[in-house]
Order: sequence, then structure tokens, then C-alpha cells
Amino acid sequence: MTIRIAIVGLGKIARDQHLPAIEKDARFELAAVASRSAGVDGVPHFTDLAELLASDVQFDAVALCTPPQVRHTIARQAIDAGKHVMLEKPPGATLSEVEDLKAAAAAKGVTLQTTWHSRYATAVAPAQTWLSGKTIKSVQINWKEDVRVWHPGQTWIWQAGGLGVFDPGINALSIATVVLPAFFLEKATLHVPENCQSPVEAQLTFRTVTGAPVKADFDFLQTGEQSWDIIIDTDGGELKLSHGGSRLWVDGVLAHEGPDEEYPGLYDAFARLIAAGGSDVDVSPLRHVADAFLLGERVTAPAFVE
Repeated sequence: MTIRIAIVGLGKIARDQHLPAIEKDARFELAAVASRSAGVDGVPHFTDLAELLASDVQFDAVALCTPPQVRHTIARQAIDAGKHVMLEKPPGATLSEVEDLKAAAAAKGVTLQTTWHSRYATAVAPAQTWLSGKTIKSVQINWKEDVRVWHPGQTWIWQAGGLGVFDPGINALSIATVVLPAFFLEKATLHVPENCQSPVEAQLTFRTVTGAPVKADFDFLQTGEQSWDIIIDTDGGELKLSHGGSRLWVDGVLAHEGPDEEYPGLYDAFARLIAAGGSDVDVSPLRHVADAFLLGERVTAPAFVE
């Protein structure tokens, strides 16, 4: 069965990742786009989901690629209309919003998927396999990128609920929550520009349930070489996930490398969930971010200028 899917919010992530993944997967057909500012040639275009729902365009599912601050209202519209929903990360502005969507989807009998795309990076599954049975001694996460390159002009990211540096940092946490044992935040420092509501830099200290320290350094002002690395020291050697999880190193030797299949992996999982009548709603990465905002010490940083 072909899944007719509509994209709501046609920004950079939708164009760079969702459209190619939909085109690549024969199980999906792009049925419509709902966006205030852009469309796709040859595809019905609407300004918002409400206008799409009021039309005669037939579709089965939506991929919500809007900023998280407005995602809950749109997701509820889709669920209430009986549509399956894929939530771009982060899945909502608050944990309570996602719990409400989970309950609504279950009551309506539709699929709801929280999409942690970095978990589908090609080296993450091999890393899980390698770590199985080993004792973790320490973890260092370095997730540093240039916001001006990856999020140009996206002012929503600096507003309350926009997450700031946690927008990329949550990708690291999404990997950590599947390759590590449970871990908990002990302290955090959030560097918030004087003209923003969300941090541009953060240092986090966690500890696993087995007592291993987990440290994370997130930076949104990294220039030059970008860093998306997780280094795990174990009793069986050192594992390093680099390039956002696409390369696996063991004791400095490249052990696994593959192509970027993150979003094709997400859409494959979405199609399987729909076929099985199930949902996948995991908020563990978002919970760690919420803990950082709850527990973190805020330090005023210089104003951010695009």
C-alpha cells in the first residue's frame, strides 16, 4: 500500500532530508505540502494543515517539520483527523505535549513516531553490538558546529522552546540513550546570549547507573572543522563514534563506515510502524534536555549576531 504523505513546514531540513527520503522510498508518495513560504513543483500546496484538511486532497500521514514551539497544535489536528504523524526532532516544546500526543494517537488508532535521526547513522548499531557485555569507564561527548552554517536565519532557535545549542546536542543525546546504560544529569552550565532565550553553549555532567562519568560539551559557535563525536572508554578498549555516528573507531582504528542513511532509515521505520499499527514515542533525549534547563546554571554570554 502506498502511503500518501504531506509535509508540514518546508524548511531546510524538509528540503535537504525529508523530500529525498520520500522520493527514495517506493512506499511513500508526496501528496501535499503545507507551508507559508514554499512549495514543491507539481505538488498541491497549502498555507497550513487546516487548509489542507479542508481540501479534497487525499493523504494518510504527515511529516511535521515546523519549529517545535507550534508542533503540538498541528500534530493534534492531524491525529484528530485520523492521520499518522511523524514528528521531527525535538518532538515537542515540552514533555507534556508529547505525552498528550501519544495518548491521542493511541485513542485514535494512528501511528505516532518521534524521529531521532542520528540513531539511524550507519555506525550506531555496530557500536551497540561492540559495547554489549563491556563495562563502561567514562564517556566524552563533543558536539560542536557552526549555527550560521547549519541554521542560517532561523531565529526561532534562539527563542524560548527553540533549544539553542540543544537542537544539535539532542542528536548526541539520542545516540547516547541507546548505546549507554541509563544516565542522569548531575550538573550543567548553560551559556545564554544576552539577546537570546536559549543557550549557545553548554557543558553537562552525567553519571550512569553503574557510576561511570559522562561529560558533554555542546557548542554552536564552532568554526572550521565541525565535531560530532562520542568517545567511550571501556574495559575492552576505546570506542569512538565520529561524524555524527557514521564512523566507528576501536582503539584508533576505523572499524565501520557507511553512507548517510539516517532519514531513509526513519521513513523505513515509519512505514513499518504504520503497517504494524504501532507507534514509537521515545522522549528520553528530550528529557535530558529538560533536566539541563531545570538544573543548569545560566551564564550570560555575548549577544548573538547572525
